[in-house]
Amino acid sequence: MWEKLRVVFTIPELRQKIFLTLTFLAIYRVGYHIPLPTVNQEVMGQAMSEEGGFGDFVDRVAVFSASNLREATIFGLGIMPYISASIIFQLLGSVWKPIEDLRKEGETGRKKINEYTRYLTVALCLLQSWMYVRWYLMGATAGGGSLIDPSFLVRGELSLGWQLTSVMTMTCGTIFLMWLGEQIDEFGIGNGISLLIMAGILARMPGALGDLLKNAKFELVGIGGVIGVEHLVILTVLFVSVVVGVVFITLGQRRIPTQSAKHVRGRRTYGGTRQYLPLRINQAGVMPIIFASSLLMLPAMFFAFLGNIFPGGASQLGQVADMFSGGTSFLYNLMYVAFIYFFCYFWTAITFNPKEMSENLKDYGTFIPGYRPGRRTADYLEKVMVRITYVGAGFLAIVAIVPTIVSGSLGVSFAIASFYGGTGLLIAVSVAFDLVQKIDSHLVMRNYRGLLES
Repeated sequence: MWEKLRVVFTIPELRQKIFLTLTFLAIYRVGYHIPLPTVNQEVMGQAMSEEGGFGDFVDRVAVFSASNLREATIFGLGIMPYISASIIFQLLGSVWKPIEDLRKEGETGRKKINEYTRYLTVALCLLQSWMYVRWYLMGATAGGGSLIDPSFLVRGELSLGWQLTSVMTMTCGTIFLMWLGEQIDEFGIGNGISLLIMAGILARMPGALGDLLKNAKFELVGIGGVIGVEHLVILTVLFVSVVVGVVFITLGQRRIPTQSAKHVRGRRTYGGTRQYLPLRINQAGVMPIIFASSLLMLPAMFFAFLGNIFPGGASQLGQVADMFSGGTSFLYNLMYVAFIYFFCYFWTAITFNPKEMSENLKDYGTFIPGYRPGRRTADYLEKVMVRITYVGAGFLAIVAIVPTIVSGSLGVSFAIASFYGGTGLLIAVSVAFDLVQKIDSHLVMRNYRGLLES
């Protein structure tokens, strides 16, 4: 392995791309900690710890958006507005004719869709940043402390100019992150947006590990609330097992055998080769978990809001809100699994078109043995995808609830348990494999072995 890494850095072009990517990621991490000037960061931390519903919401969103709203920084919104805009246009491409036509125009249409995505990203940034600034103005701790720095208040209010400045600062921060991701795509190596998200996820691991070791006793403590040596061993083995399982399913494929038609030209015969059509078991990727977790954040906020409006039923509504905000109740996990299955089939139906794939096979003179080209092939591909999607959804459901099981059974905090499954682990593994494949492509072009080849 060390020899392969040495070879990677001996290739000038590849070495330049890697160092440039690391530089852009370092710039992102620096901006990640620059606070908004109008927010009182000390009081902000107290408010986040007191308001469990909104604090949990921010923590869960931060996992897959590379954001830092808990400290109200210039990159507070992260890259989530751009991801949301991209998802919206991807969905519109399946249901709206003009966007569908643009997707079929090739590179020109893709550039036009990217331009529209940037415009929508700016609009979403303005809307979301304005909502957060208004929350900063209305928010307060239990002791009555304001979230706004007193030096910026005039007669107890934040001026409209400073409000607009905060909105534009957060908006420009997200646009700058989007630009960084595009620069990594063009001049660096790997997918820029995905690398930014993975950098945010991995940066949280040292802190979580430090908290775990700080609260642990390096002795046998038995079953109880204290974390001992046996808990650390179980957590280590479990982490390795979950990562191996995620890698296995992420790379898992259902290979459908195909055969190309024979063509006789003169005395030579072309085609007739047997190949296979790879269908990923986890076709939907990490999107079902993102959709499901985002949707289940809303009930906690909704019932907490109703509790403030109707004080008479505040206790009952508060109990319902706690069931969804904690993420450990049976009802929450049951709905979590149900939503994951639903969004797995929904996202696969959006991104996988068996009819279009059947037509492409027919155009290239390729067919699946035993099935006639056209409708029969499309029906067979759809049936296979329905079956493997069921397995992929089950895998995602297990990975999604592993943090809850680890947190409840071993007594560790959810921040630590979240690294044993869920969105963060899936994103980190997927992005790591994509990065390795990009590096391998450079090595193979120069007749070197890939990083994962023996």
